[in-house]
Amino acid sequence: MLFNSIDFAIFLPVVFILYWFIANKSIRKQNLLLLAASYFFYACWDWRFLFLLIFSTLLDYFTGLKMSAATTTAKRKTWFWLSVGINLGFLGVFKYYNFFAASFAEALAQLGFKINPWTLQVILPVGISFYTFHGLSYVIDIYKKRIEAERNYIDYAVFVSFFPLLVAGPIERATHLLPQIKTKRVFDYTKAVDGLRQILWGLFKKMVIADQAATYANMIFNHPADYSGSTLVLGAVFFTFQIYGDFSGYSDIALGTAKLFGIDLLRNFAFPYFSRDIAEFWRRWHISLSTWFRDYLYIPLGGSKGGNWMKIRNTFIIFLVSGFWHGANWTFIVWGCLNALYIMPSIIFNTNRNNLDIVAQGKFFPGIKDFFQILLTFSLTVFAWIFFRAENVHAALNYITGIFNPSLFKAPYFPGIGLAYPYFIFLLFFILIEWWQREHQFALQFLGFKWPPIFRWIFYVLLIIIIYYYALVTDPQQFIYFQF
Repeated sequence: MLFNSIDFAIFLPVVFILYWFIANKSIRKQNLLLLAASYFFYACWDWRFLFLLIFSTLLDYFTGLKMSAATTTAKRKTWFWLSVGINLGFLGVFKYYNFFAASFAEALAQLGFKINPWTLQVILPVGISFYTFHGLSYVIDIYKKRIEAERNYIDYAVFVSFFPLLVAGPIERATHLLPQIKTKRVFDYTKAVDGLRQILWGLFKKMVIADQAATYANMIFNHPADYSGSTLVLGAVFFTFQIYGDFSGYSDIALGTAKLFGIDLLRNFAFPYFSRDIAEFWRRWHISLSTWFRDYLYIPLGGSKGGNWMKIRNTFIIFLVSGFWHGANWTFIVWGCLNALYIMPSIIFNTNRNNLDIVAQGKFFPGIKDFFQILLTFSLTVFAWIFFRAENVHAALNYITGIFNPSLFKAPYFPGIGLAYPYFIFLLFFILIEWWQREHQFALQFLGFKWPPIFRWIFYVLLIIIIYYYALVTDPQQFIYFQF
């Protein structure tokens, strides 16, 4: 069930009405409804994998209780590693087994040994990386004695499987979400309206910015030999906005939907393409994953302590694991390595926390220095996204080779480019609105509050009309991060 589907447009109001008008007298009933709705939502993808989700939930729930009840460190450690091992084992089998089998066979072939590896003919369970990391953070926090084990199974199961975040995050923490699940929610009109505005902007990002960009990016990436270097650059830029509009659009819809039920989720994006260096970019892109790796991997490895060598080592580990988390393909590992190289100068010279404020705060126009820093950071990011988008490393290298030739200085062209001109206008509009509102949580949070109500409503209606129009003329695109 896609957020941008008719099914979800029916599902959400039904759950909302039941939640606030039928189950509103009891928090237990509300949580039971959320759990049932979440399992139904997930089963709409493939009901068979619902059992894997339930098993993962039961595993972490019971091992959490066992760790809390353990009378010795050895027992506590045994239950902890049992949970971690099984969780990572399932993730490894479903997501990485075929990759390792094929890579091993290729390595042997280079040595003159030919084998036919046995591979699994299974599809990747949607959202497995996200709900696995929910569970891992929970058991790690219990093991480290940061939290107590949750004894109410329904409450814990809602934490793992709450439908807005279930298949593509944000990756929540028990310390943030569980207290909200256990606290009685009272309908807040202001929060609900704020949620609807965030959903609207998320749909605009996804259906207008991302899906249209996907049409052109796919055309160019699928046949790079047919296009000039300048057109290949344009294709990479299209994908850059596709992945941002797609993933941050999903996150906006998820956060907005959660607000309708009185729940605040972790912010996942903070206008990352306005970053002045790569360190700032990673503080603003997929925030819930970046902070997860920081808290559960980087800091336990020693973080920034111990001199430059340890900082370099730990940074490379984080980005390699981050790349591998995204998918079983060498392209993601190269993408992770590139970002590690990008950020390395700021790590070595301790400038990685130079840009903690909002760029050009309180001003509409950035300074010359900020502008060129943003442009350089954006350009490096676009280049790295080529590996993320390519089918394999060879295809990415061919794409890059195609860019750097004399045709780079020709005007970009692809079939139907004339039809893309309205999209360029919407893209410019999108960038301007995001820049204008970059000091807020999302672009529509306070936009138009000082306008006469009639103008604000005209703006909302126009957005809805534009979204509806592109929904009719564009083939629906699945959210990119569903594959992770």
